[in-house]
Amino acid sequence: MLLLQLLINGVQAGAMYALIAVGFSLIFGSTKVFHFAHGATFTIAAYVFYNLYAVLHVHWFVALLACAAAAVAFGVALDRWVYAPIQRHEGSFFTVFVASLGAGIVVQNVVGMVFGRGFVSVSTPLSVSIEVMPGLYVSPLSGIAIVCALVCFGALQIFLMRTHTGMGLRALAENPELIRVYGLSPRRLSTMVFALGSLLVVPAAVLGAASSGLNPAVGHHIVLVSLAATIVGGVGSLRGAACAGLLLGLSENLALMYLGSQWSEAVTFIVLFLFILFRPSGFFGRAIAS
Repeated sequence: MLLLQLLINGVQAGAMYALIAVGFSLIFGSTKVFHFAHGATFTIAAYVFYNLYAVLHVHWFVALLACAAAAVAFGVALDRWVYAPIQRHEGSFFTVFVASLGAGIVVQNVVGMVFGRGFVSVSTPLSVSIEVMPGLYVSPLSGIAIVCALVCFGALQIFLMRTHTGMGLRALAENPELIRVYGLSPRRLSTMVFALGSLLVVPAAVLGAASSGLNPAVGHHIVLVSLAATIVGGVGSLRGAACAGLLLGLSENLALMYLGSQWSEAVTFIVLFLFILFRPSGFFGRAIAS
């Protein structure tokens, strides 16, 4: 029964990791920006929802819209006012990474000053686990996480494959100059990529706040998962990032049968190292033009 319980918990965590990883992979694959502040986007969305819903008792739908707006605004603001000027004047990958790292640290410390550095959680009626079998408890959030992941991935796939703008986003990483030939602006497409990637974090942030809780340093684990899933799934493959996120969620939870919870990040690194050694291209790796 313990194995089944850990499998269910792993699928729930994996669904949330998949959403986070796909957002990071979308941004990195399209813009070549190592968006370390992706974890900060998660932190902002989660704490906005926590403050509005749990502290100020705002209706959950209004709180959800507010945290989505905050996440998108943060991602777009970084792209326009931090990454774009650096790329325009210097174009150094390392400089952009350092700027993103700095933004993530600033967000962590601001959140810590405003909300405290302790552990907080969002209590909802859906957070209560139901005993479906003797010794097996399932939270409604597990089903919601899976449905949210499937809906988001389906909508993203339709957008990327069926719309003119979506096809432009897919081509952004390959040949920005060719995009201009078709009358599209690489700068506007980059902004849209950051908006979409940040928006994908929101369901995971809300579900994470309601299931496992929050602290200001949660963004570091989010970045680790995003990076590992991008490599394990194959750089440039959104499908691979989703599969890798699910794999990491299952691995972290199944490892609890033999290891303590403090080893969860070590398990992520082990999975990452195994793929680097034996399958460096990942699940669905493909070459990306530099």
